[in-house]
Amino acid sequence: MALRRPELLRLLLLPLLGCRLLAVELTSSNTKPVVQEFQSVELSCIIKSIATPDPRIEWKKIRDGETSYVFFDNKMQGDFVTRAEILSRTSLVIKNTTRMDTATYRCEVAAPSDTKTIDEINIQLTVQVKPMTPRCSVPKAVPVGKSASLHCHENEGFPKSTYSWYRNSEPLSPDAKSSSKSHNSSYTLNPATGTLVFHAVHKGDTGRYSCIATNDAGFAKCEEQEMEVYDLNIGGIIGGVLVVLAVLVLITLGICCAYRRGYFANGKESGESYKTPAKPDGVNYIRTDDEGDFRHKSSFVI
Repeated sequence: MALRRPELLRLLLLPLLGCRLLAVELTSSNTKPVVQEFQSVELSCIIKSIATPDPRIEWKKIRDGETSYVFFDNKMQGDFVTRAEILSRTSLVIKNTTRMDTATYRCEVAAPSDTKTIDEINIQLTVQVKPMTPRCSVPKAVPVGKSASLHCHENEGFPKSTYSWYRNSEPLSPDAKSSSKSHNSSYTLNPATGTLVFHAVHKGDTGRYSCIATNDAGFAKCEEQEMEVYDLNIGGIIGGVLVVLAVLVLITLGICCAYRRGYFANGKESGESYKTPAKPDGVNYIRTDDEGDFRHKSSFVI
């Protein structure tokens, strides 16, 4: 008796369906979970098909090229003992996540009774970290027309922070020319590095400056710092230079006059100008050429 076409098709597909049912297969509801630091996260690992009644389940952590166990031999390992657990047979829940938990996690299921005895799935976990209060550097005073550099940076946030600057609580546009409030300013703002550079400051740039670091986890702000832009007193500088020059001229003239009047002459007299003292009675002075001095010779008058 000839088989009908539907029955024949069923017979042909039956071996394929049987192999599929006997092969362990994993899936996940989210292979790239993102969580903020100190919160809990579930790493989804779902057994889609399996024949083995009691499969072996393992979780591994891969970070910076190194692999370590998270769940092995039906027990949590390392620092996950007190802050992780298995949920719904295969999924992993991590509590109180930290930045060090950012890594690739591998769920492995071994099913010896299946035709495909092992399957695995990778979960990429990202733990976001709020920025810390940035370090801000603002010059206190800058003369008109000079350049000024303001710096803002923090290195704790993940992903990396971007930066925005404020003057008197008003945001500065990354493009000075596009802002009506800053059209007179000439500056460059780099949101990636947090550097604000004024190429030539003017009086309108005076104010209180602050910076905010922002990422997907939050933001942080540094305290306001005052920057004063002052006029450079050219007349005062020239007057000061003239006064210094006048003082130097007077000092030079005074020294010259002192030399002419002999105030700086050598006080040591030469041998030729040495004045011979009066001779006492009975004493004759004899000078020798090699000694350059006088010696006396006593003579007695009888």
